[in-house]
Amino acid sequence: MLLSDHIARLINEMLEEGGGQAEVRRNDLAAKLGCVPSQINYVITSRFTPERGYVTESRRGGGGYIRIVRVQMTKNQYLMHFFQAVGKELGENEARVYLTNLAEHGCMTAREAAIALQAMTALDSCPAEKRDVLRADMMRKVIMLLMME
Repeated sequence: MLLSDHIARLINEMLEEGGGQAEVRRNDLAAKLGCVPSQINYVITSRFTPERGYVTESRRGGGGYIRIVRVQMTKNQYLMHFFQAVGKELGENEARVYLTNLAEHGCMTAREAAIALQAMTALDSCPAEKRDVLRADMMRKVIMLLMME
């Protein structure tokens, strides 16, 4: 198991124990795992993001911590959150993350997510500088259709 996977698993356990909220003290967790605090930061900033349904807040200083909260939303609130989070451009990897999260949260089936991803990655005939803009537009249209269900 990769160190980042181990860190994420421990943070998820902390979230479960805390009812969807955890305060992570980077230095303490890093010492426990035998890594540097920046590795804890990397996992938090890459895996516990608003796109994945988390809100983070940090407090610097001697007693500093990073608070992570798993946001509990209705399906339509979750879809609206995703709709607003999609910017003017959306890269292929970002699209994959969005669709995976939508499927994991029951907003669409895994098959629907796979179909949408295939459509969003099949933009080779489109000029490269327009692909991310088109992909963002496609994602917003998919989300709007899911909101109508």
